[in-house]
Amino acid sequence: MARSQETFNKKEREKKRRKKQKEKAERKEQRKLETRDGKSFDDMVMYVDEYGNLTPTPPDPSKKLKFKKEDMEISIPKKGSLPAQDPVRKGTVKFFNDEKGYGFIVDRETRDSIFVHANGLIDQIRDNDRVSFEVKMGPKGPNAVAVKLVN
Repeated sequence: MARSQETFNKKEREKKRRKKQKEKAERKEQRKLETRDGKSFDDMVMYVDEYGNLTPTPPDPSKKLKFKKEDMEISIPKKGSLPAQDPVRKGTVKFFNDEKGYGFIVDRETRDSIFVHANGLIDQIRDNDRVSFEVKMGPKGPNAVAVKLVN
């Protein structure tokens, strides 16, 4: 006589699987009931007041501001609104090593230390020389280029 292919272990696993499915369906049904009985959509809606804060009450129509969409600046100002900067700056050589071919210039206006490489030089420079230069952004930060001596 042939023995049944279903073993006790298989039957137990099948029972557990069906029990889990039943529990999951009950939890799903419970959540549906809670959302119906709980908050309505209107209770979940939030409004923004005149200061940009979230509030559960609708805003007062008398405090409504009118503006043009062209006047809005979300993150970056338009190029026309930026002040024009002179690309040529002046500064003093803080340090320059001829052997290694690099050094630093202190900007006269901002007092920032700007890296300069020998490839960016027009005239030979030494420590404490007054120079004019342009700033270009390099991979590691600002670099001085077109460096000339100033009398």
